[in-house]
Order: sequence, then C-alpha cells, then structure tokens
Amino acid sequence: MMNEKISGLLKFPVLALLVLTSFISFSQDISKDAAVIKAGEDLFNGNCKSCHRVKQKLVGPALAGVYDRAPSLDWIKNWVRNSSKVIAGGDKYANALYTEYNKSQMTAFTSYKDDQIMSILAYIKAEADKPDAPAAGPQVAGGGAGSGQAIPSGYLDAILGGMIIILVLMVIILGLITTALKKYLNDKQLSEEDSEVVNNPYTLATFTRSAGFIFLVIFVVSAIAFKTVIDGLYSIGVQQGYQPKQPIAFSHKLHAGAYEINCKYCHTGAMKGKQANIPSPNICMNCHSQIKQESPEIQKIYAAIGYDVKTASYSGKQKPIEWVRIHNLPDLAYFNHSQHVNVGGIECQTCHGPIEEMEQVKQYSLLTMGWCIDCHRKTNVNNEGNAYYDKLVEVHEASKGKGTKMKVEDIGGLECSKCHY
Repeated sequence: MMNEKISGLLKFPVLALLVLTSFISFSQDISKDAAVIKAGEDLFNGNCKSCHRVKQKLVGPALAGVYDRAPSLDWIKNWVRNSSKVIAGGDKYANALYTEYNKSQMTAFTSYKDDQIMSILAYIKAEADKPDAPAAGPQVAGGGAGSGQAIPSGYLDAILGGMIIILVLMVIILGLITTALKKYLNDKQLSEEDSEVVNNPYTLATFTRSAGFIFLVIFVVSAIAFKTVIDGLYSIGVQQGYQPKQPIAFSHKLHAGAYEINCKYCHTGAMKGKQANIPSPNICMNCHSQIKQESPEIQKIYAAIGYDVKTASYSGKQKPIEWVRIHNLPDLAYFNHSQHVNVGGIECQTCHGPIEEMEQVKQYSLLTMGWCIDCHRKTNVNNEGNAYYDKLVEVHEASKGKGTKMKVEDIGGLECSKCHY
C-alpha cells in the first residue's frame, strides 16, 4: 500500500515535467551573433522574401515565432529542405499547414545546410524581437516646405515654353516701339547729328543681309548638321531607352519594388551562367497558382502552360510565351553574368538602372564598348576574402603603392580577348 502511494506521488512531478517540456521554446537554441544574423538576412532576402515576411502574411505565413510553433528545429530543417517529403510522411502539423495555405507547394532548398537554416532563423528572431515602427502621421495635402516632392518635368517644360513665348513677344513689342519712336522723331526738327543717330543705316534688315551674317548662319547650320550626322553614326546599334511592349504586362515595380523580390530569384542564371535567363513560368506559378488567379495577365500564363485553375491540374498542352528581348549585345561581344554578379559582386541596378521602379522595363544603359571600358577603368576589383587575388594584389601594390585599389583594367579588363571571341 505504501509503495502504491509513493509511486502515485512520483507520477505528479513526472507528469508536470512532461507538460512543461512540451511548452519549452526552441528560440533559446537560436544564435544572436551579428554575423550569423547578417548571413541569415542575405539568405532570407535572396530566397525566402518572395513568399514570406517576418511579421505579416504574404504567400506563406508570417515567420515570426515559427521556431516556437513548429514541433522542433529539426522539423523546420526537414521542412525547408523538402516540404513535400514531410507532408507525404503523414506529419499532422505539416499536412494542416499544407491544407491551410490551399495546398501551395513550398520550394525545396535541398542544398541548405543546418547552419544556413539556423542563420535564417536567427535573422527571423532578430527581426521579430524588434518593436514595431510607429504608424506614420497624416500627410499634409500638397506637401510643405521640405516635403521633398520634385516639380514634375511637364511643369518645367511648360514654364520654359512660357518664358520663351514671353521673350519673343517682348522682342516684337520692342521692335514696334522702336519703329514708332523713329517715325515720331523724324517728324520733328532734328539736328544733323541727331538725325544720323535716329536714321542709322545699320538696321536689322541690313545686318541680316550682310556677307558676314550669311557666312555665320551657313557655318552654324553646317556644324549642327555635321554633328547630327556623327551622332547618328555613333548611335547605330545603340538601343538606350528601348522599351518594347511585352506579351504579358509584368511589373518590376510591383514585384522587385513593392514586394522586394530578389532579382536572382526569378533570373536564376545570373549567379551561375552567362545568361541571366528569362524566368520560367514555373517560377511564376510558385505564387500565382494561388494569387491573383482572376487577373487577365495571370490567365495568359495559365494558357501558356496549360493550367486549369478549377481542377488545379495541367493539360499538357503548352505554348511558349513570346517575350521580347530588350538588352542585346553584338554577336562578337562576350558577356558573362556570373562573372560580374557572383564573382564581382555587381548589383543588377549598376547596368539595368532602377529596375525596381520600372513598370515596364527599358534599356537603361548605353551598353556600348566605350561604356564597358569606362566601367572597367573605374571599378575596383572585389578581392575581399578571395584568396585567388592575393598574389595579384601583392604585385599591384608593389608597383603602384600600398593600399592602392586594384581596378578591373589592372587585371586585364581592357584586353581585346576578354570581351571578343
């Protein structure tokens, strides 16, 4: 009897311990190191941000507190690497999540290591722990002093045009006044000296018919025509500002701007190949299998890949989306995206301009030989943390001085064979 009472008493602390451990947060295992958080931020922005935010729901759930909601950190790692496998394994939490978000399939990141996933969680937790920013106050209509609103270019053109019209009218009025005043003075008794001043033979008409003026006009017109011809010859093959209409009205301003989707999420070849790649419709379907299904532009994607929204199935009938190429280089020129983006660390906006502000994409830069050469002369080589350049940096500093930055031209960036086959 005594043994039964003792065993009964022992059950309570064991049961209490089990209950407590079931509510323990896994956040204590997440790093707070700044370097780890920064690495996680880079991974999050490059791969997760297209579907997730930390504190708000987007395509997928808000990720703040995911380390507490999930069954375990190991579960999160397995889910990130291959969510389909976790769902197929019959995991109740995974299937509930899958059903809640209309059976949207999360991209599998099979190459991610444990420390990379933990760094992403470190960034999420750091962001989640930050206090929410206060709501912005009401905006004063029309803007005030220091509002930073620029005058629209149309207004500036109108002001300039108005000033030119006023100037022309002033010249005409001045001419009329001069003619009337001259006529009035000629009716008066003037001395010989005054008469010579009033009736000066060098009028505007005599000046415009003079040989010197005619030569000047011919010279100016010829110079302008010559410059126009030269500029025209130099602009052959240059398509700066080219902005063709695309078969689907894709807005970079919305996707890369408002939603801050990383360029390399869609243009997958930029980090690893010569071409940046036109995004596959499969990438579009990562989001648009669930989002904006009613949009006429999204319907064009469905038609191209043979997707039926009602049955969420594919017919197998496909046709290519005939995108119009915007950026064209001559066949004789070689350009490698990965060399610039991956190795050089060059941002997309360096060549393509503020792409996140473009509703419809246009060619922003000249993309001429001179433009490339100028960039190679001014751009520093990104040699930080890259042992490949150590010897080159040593030789460069020995010849040009300690601490002197190594430019692209210093490592053969101006050699003909670098860019021409």
